[in-house]
Formats: sequence, C-alpha cells, structure tokens
Amino acid sequence: MGLVTTTPRDERSGHPPEFDVESARQQSLIDESHMRSRSYGIDRSDEPDFSALPPARLQQMLGESKFLLQYAAPVMETLYEQIANTHNMVLLTSSEGLVLHTLGDTDFLEKATQVALVPGVDWSEQNKGTNAIGTTLREEHAVTVHGSQHYMDANKFLTCSCAPIFDPHGQVLGALDVTGDQRSFHQHTMALVRMSAQMIENHMFADVFPKAIRIHFHTRSEFLSTLVEGIVVFSPDGRFLSANRGAQVQLGLSFNALKAHTFSSLFSIPVSKLQELCGGALRNPVQLYMHNGVSVWCRVKMPTSNQWFAGQYAVPQSAADVPARAPAAQTVSPKLHLSTLRYLDTGDPQLAAVIHKLHMVRGRDIPVMILGETGTGKDLLAQAIHGDSPRAGQPFVSVNCASIPETLIESELFGYEEGAFTGARKKGALGKIQQAHGGTLFLDEIGDMPRHMQARLLRVLQERKVSPLGGGREVEVDVAVVCATNRNLKEMIARSEFREDLYYRLNGLVVRLPALRERTDFELVAQKILANLCDKGGTVGISAEVMDLFRSYAWPGNFRQLHNLLRTAVAMVDSNGVIERCHLPDDFLTEQAQPSVPVALPSDSGAPVPQVADTDGQRLHDVALVAMAKMLQLHKGNVSAAAKALGVSRNTVYRRKDQLPRDF
Repeated sequence: MGLVTTTPRDERSGHPPEFDVESARQQSLIDESHMRSRSYGIDRSDEPDFSALPPARLQQMLGESKFLLQYAAPVMETLYEQIANTHNMVLLTSSEGLVLHTLGDTDFLEKATQVALVPGVDWSEQNKGTNAIGTTLREEHAVTVHGSQHYMDANKFLTCSCAPIFDPHGQVLGALDVTGDQRSFHQHTMALVRMSAQMIENHMFADVFPKAIRIHFHTRSEFLSTLVEGIVVFSPDGRFLSANRGAQVQLGLSFNALKAHTFSSLFSIPVSKLQELCGGALRNPVQLYMHNGVSVWCRVKMPTSNQWFAGQYAVPQSAADVPARAPAAQTVSPKLHLSTLRYLDTGDPQLAAVIHKLHMVRGRDIPVMILGETGTGKDLLAQAIHGDSPRAGQPFVSVNCASIPETLIESELFGYEEGAFTGARKKGALGKIQQAHGGTLFLDEIGDMPRHMQARLLRVLQERKVSPLGGGREVEVDVAVVCATNRNLKEMIARSEFREDLYYRLNGLVVRLPALRERTDFELVAQKILANLCDKGGTVGISAEVMDLFRSYAWPGNFRQLHNLLRTAVAMVDSNGVIERCHLPDDFLTEQAQPSVPVALPSDSGAPVPQVADTDGQRLHDVALVAMAKMLQLHKGNVSAAAKALGVSRNTVYRRKDQLPRDF
C-alpha cells in the first residue's frame, strides 16, 4: 500500500513533522496497541527490561532461525549501507519478537543498549508495550511508531519503522526494523524497510520451490524482475502453493483466499496450455489474463526449465537452482519427470555401466547410494531411478541433509505433533519421511547428517516406522531409499563421524557418477546444453580453440560449472554465432592458463584416496581444498564469487572452510 504524506503535527499527537502515518489505519493500530499494553499490566513509567536469553539459549534460537537469517543478513547489510551515519540501527527479530541480529552506527548502538535493543531481548508488545516490532508482529502489518506513540516513556526518544517478513507459506517468519533517534527520522525509512522485507521474501521462493511452476508477472513488462513483480507458485498439476505480496495485490486476493484457487481459475487457461506457450523455458515474456480480465506480462519458470532433456542428459541451470540454503523437499509429479535412466545415457561408457546396473535392480527396493563430485547430477539420477521404478506414480521427496539447520533436521525428517515445541504449527506437520510414503525418499548429502540423527534414521529404515516429535504414536512408512554424497563415508566411519551400521543399510547398490573431465561425451553434452540455452530457432556453436580449452580444463564444478559458463557465453554471442575465446569469463581463462592438476573431492569408492604425482604427494582432496583457498584469495574472501567460479554451491564452500590450508 502507498504512503500518505500528511501535514506537520505537534509532538502531543505523536506524529512527526512530514510523517506518513497511512492515515486512519496507522493511528488505529497505535490506539489499539495502547489498549493492549494497558491490559498487559505495563506501566508507562516502567524501567526497560534488560533481561536477555542466556548465551546458550540464544545460540539455540539462532540455529532455529537459520533459514530466516541466511536470507535476511545480506539484505540487512544493504539496508544499513543506505542509512549509515544517520543515528539508526537495523534489527531482525523472530516471529515472537526476540531480537536476533543488529547492525548500527556506534553512537546510536550505545543509546540502544540503554533500552535493551540488543540480541536476545524480547520486544513483543507483552514485554515492551506499543513498539514497532511488537505491534507489527501482533498486527502482521508494517508499522511506524514515533516518539510519544511508544507506550513506555523510556522508549519515547525512538522512532521505529518495522515490516513483517512472511515465509513462502504465508506465515510470519520474523520482522525487519529500523530504529533511530526520533530527531533524525526520515519519511522514506518505512519505504526502505518494506522494500527490504519484500526482497527477503522474494529471495526465498526459488529455493523453497525449485521444482514448481513459478510465474513472475506484472501489468507492465518493464516491472518484471523488480521488487514490485508478483510471484505465484503452482504444483506441476496446477494447484496453488504460494504467492508473494505483490501477487496478492495484483490478483486482489489474500493468501488464504488464494488457497482455494488453481492456475486455471486464476489465469483462465489450463496448465497444459501454459506449457505449450512457454515451451518449458524461461524466455521472452508471455501475455496472460488474470481472473478479473486484466492482462499481465509473465515470465514463467516451468519444472523443466532448469534442466534439459533433448538427448537426454539433464543438467542443473545453475548452483542457485539447487536448493542448498533452504530445507529441500519437493514432491514431483510423474507426468513431468525430467528424465529416465535411458535418457541419461549419452554415450559415455562409465555412465552406461551405471545405468545398466540400475536397470538390473529396478523395482526391487534395493537401497541405492550415488557417489560423485558436486555438480555431476546425482539428484537428477535419483529422480531418474524413481521415474523408472514401479513407484513412479508416488511422491519423490528430496531432502538435502547439508542445507537443513542441525536444530531443525529432526522435525523436518520425522515431523511433529501439535505443541511439540515453541513455535510448532497448529495440527503439527508431516515429516519428509511420511511425505515420501509409497514413493522414494532421496537423502542428498547424507554424509552431512548429524551423527545423533543417524541412529534415528537407521531405526526407521529397519522397522519401517516413524515416530513424530511430541507424540507417542508410531506411523508405518513404505519408502524406497536413494542417497547421495560427495564425501568418503568409509573415512568418516574410521573417524567415528558416520555410523557403520547405517552405511551398510544404505549401500545396497553403490554407483559412481563420473566427473565431467572423465567423460568421453563432453562435446555432445556441451552441444546439448547449448541447444537448451538458445532461443527457439537460434543456434550457437563452439569454436575449435574454445573446445580445446574446454577439453583440457579440470572442471571442478562439473556440469553445473559448464552450464553457467555456456549460459554467460550465449548471452554475449549473437544468434547463430560462435563462442570464441573473447566470450569466456576472465576467471576461467586465468585458471586455464595456470598449470594445475585435476581437482577432485575425496574418493567416493571407499578405496584409498589416489595420490597426485607432485613434490608434496598431496591427496586429491587436499588439491581440492587448495583450489578452494586460492579461489577465495582471488575473490578477496567473497564466498559467493568463489563458489560461482568453482561451480559449486556456497554451502559447499562454507562447509569446507574449516578444512582449508592453515596458511590461508
């Protein structure tokens, strides 16, 4: 909603000069909050409550809020850069009003400590009376509380502008707030806070719904890919899953109202027609008509748009398309499976041998363990195994064990009953294991599962029963299990980091996906990636010089890295052009010019790690870490840039930073 600028008011009214109060709506929120504050037994003259959570409990809360923090922290830094040196601070809170993280000017931070604006302190209305954080979370609406509008006298030197942060399921996840000295208030602060909160929300969608139909839309095409675009998400069969606030405004429906709709009821065409219009790819905007007759321009992300299958080797669009940061679990309709085992065979004998083994055990519910470096397509092979199995018509549920915070993995896997813990949803929640009942459970990055959770998983696999948290009942489950890792589990067993009994429960059939540098079908794979990247009717070739560079490169990020590089090159080449050396990224050419040994992660076969013939006799694992360290140095510690250059996820770099050479 827009901001309304009013005429100056006196301090007794609580409205600052030139202040936008959103007319009667804003004042009504303040008045209602004051009434609640009195009912809580708070006295205006009360001293600030300085009690904070003990450090250990605060760390636990930070762990439970990791999903929110990982999206909010970068946006907070950007927001703070815009208000630096204005006697303000930026705060992030939980959905209960607990301060989780702050950034601010040194001089104002000292004042903030006088009223307990620090991590670990509760700023709910029940604790602090009327204040922007508590009132925003109570009303689920952006609120500015200025000066004497605060209920407690101790807080009246502040001006606070706060906006709620909603998760992709429509639930309040936390709040973003800018607080400062009321004398330095600026009327545009609330707009910045709202924009920042919306930015956090929009960034969540790609990771939480990586395999859903995602429509980005606006009535004006120039507003696509901006903060004001609407984003609405549907399952492959057209069921409504989620919508951001921009979509709710344009559709004229609340989140709850949208739950009763489908793609067809909102955009007046069947979902199959959408697939025809878009060709399964995110290309030029297409025009659709909303249920109210208004036309909108749309960019559509179909489940097939982050993978190609014209030959048919499926490759992730980019590291960002792999849900490394958010708890990952998606149910994929069998009608839209992106590949089957036969489609993955592109002529490489190593891959053909893997596919042959998988065909031999198909339908026998033998656990499969997929080994291979990051970026080799382990997740896509798992989907193909499911797609060729008798369970293809049932759910395929993927769980990335490395991306779920350790404090949440138990509830994510096993589910929980109502009231199992503070913040638990009403009626509880199904765990991923139960969601996979009748189908396939894919445990990606199984080597990163906390050891204490391994025992519980083993029991579920042995007894085929799961017990949700907070409940005494056990639920029978029937799942086929596929797991994947790029770590050497046998070495982890020797270090007591991975349970040996779980290892032998999971490795019914062990297959290894070859790295890109080991493949004999490199040129064919590259050409097929290009075919998917080019606009319809366009063709882009690769010059002989560039192909020679590609063949001699180690490709530490494998297919994901190759795809990212080709996507950039295609953007620089005219239609029907040829990729030349000048179209390649500088960091790639720099790495290519430096003599190096192939980079590999620890041996996936369980056999002793092979040795590199250099003067130090480094293991391949050590070489991988050295390459990571050098890339971080090259990019001055920027993890995102280093990960992109390596073609791996940021989680991979973060997870291995502690293993880097000591002189890094």
